[in-house]
Parts: sequence; structure tokens; C-alpha cells
Amino acid sequence: MTETPDQAGTAALSFRGDMTVELVKHSAADTDVVWAARVSTAGEQSLEELDKDPERSKGLINFLMRDRHGSPFEHNSMTFFISAPLFVFREFHRHRVGWSYNEESGRYRELQPVFYAPRADRKLVQQGRPGKYEFVEGTAEQHELTVGAMEDSCRQAYETYQRLLAAGVAREVARAVLPVGLYSSMYATCNARSLMHFLGLRTQHELAQVPSFPQREIEMVGELMEEQWAKLMPLTYAAFNANGRVAP
Repeated sequence: MTETPDQAGTAALSFRGDMTVELVKHSAADTDVVWAARVSTAGEQSLEELDKDPERSKGLINFLMRDRHGSPFEHNSMTFFISAPLFVFREFHRHRVGWSYNEESGRYRELQPVFYAPRADRKLVQQGRPGKYEFVEGTAEQHELTVGAMEDSCRQAYETYQRLLAAGVAREVARAVLPVGLYSSMYATCNARSLMHFLGLRTQHELAQVPSFPQREIEMVGELMEEQWAKLMPLTYAAFNANGRVAP
């Protein structure tokens, strides 16, 4: 993260190219999949699975994933705190089934001057046509131009935002001058099934049965969420990868 002095005398602007994902609360384990599935044949006896090692039922978990019996993967919950640019959240909020969101509000608080600027390893040049394209490395000159232009634009926008607030303009009106590169924060709650659907669309992976072409910044968020989910439900995660990373 880099900081530059704000010419208007307000808080310094910060520029970052990373994403924040923190698992703040969860009730999620492979056992949840097993007892939810076994109730169909064992009824109340399925409660016995709560105290058993899920490793003995990894074949069942794989069967459910392979044959796309999806509902047993919904009986769990994970809540993530996420900080990312607004343009990431606008894509993220397209995922509605199995997701709950609460995001910070530009109506109720003064938005902080933290903005996105691509890191040196961010591929900048798009080649090909929609539906069949790829991104390749940009030149050092292109990166310097991009970062410089973003910083100048964000600085001017935030100074304008501050002038409007100082003049008594409501936050919900003044925020309209801010760019989509502004960082926001939210809580996102999901279950394993909805997260797998998200990962299938928003990450690229060598084991994926269906190709995906996500924007890199939302993929970065997805990778961090995946890393934490894999530790909570390792058998489910293994079955997800073994069956082409297609949500059941």
C-alpha cells in the first residue's frame, strides 16, 4: 500500500492492489454434509454422524458431489469480512442464491480515501474477442501510465468529494463523484454449495471442467476464500476438485 499527501489537507490517500478476506465466523465441517445426507435413509439415526469421523464417509461426499446431490452441502455457514474495490463488489453481488451481504454505506459514513492501483504483476493488455480472450503482461511504461492516471484521477475525485462535504452537501449525493476503484468493505455469508458456485465462475483452475474467465481482482478474493474454506471442509474441498470444480 502506498500513501500520498492530500493537497486539500485531509487524510492521505492510500493506494493498494491487494484484497482483504477474513473468516470471522463459521459453522462448517464435512460432518455437516454427512448427517444432512444420511437423514434420507436413516432418519433420526443420522444424528449419530455428529460424533463420527467424517473420513469414513468421504466416499459418500464424493458420490454426492459427482452426482450433483447439492442440498447436503447447504447445512453450514461461513461469514467473511472482505475489503475490495467497488468494481469487485458489483460483480460479487451478482451471486444472490445462498449469499447474504451487508456493505458499508456511503450514505451514513464519510468514505475513506483508499483506492485501487494495479500491482506490477497485474496483466494489463487484453487480446482476442469477447468469450475467447486472454490477458498478457503490459510494459513497464503501460503500468506506470496506468498507476499514475489512476492516482491523479482518484486524488482529484476525493478532493472534490471533500469540498462537497465541506459545503454541506449530503454524503449520499457527494459520493457520486468517487470512482469504482474506491475500496469498500462488507460481510458476506454463504454455505459451501453457494461458495463452490462462486469459485466455479470466479476462479481459474487446472482441474476445472468448465473454463472461466474472471476478472483478476475478484479471482484474488475467491482464492483467499477458497484457501480458508479448504481448511474447514477438506473432504468436501477434495471432492469439489476431483469432480471438475462444478458446484453440485
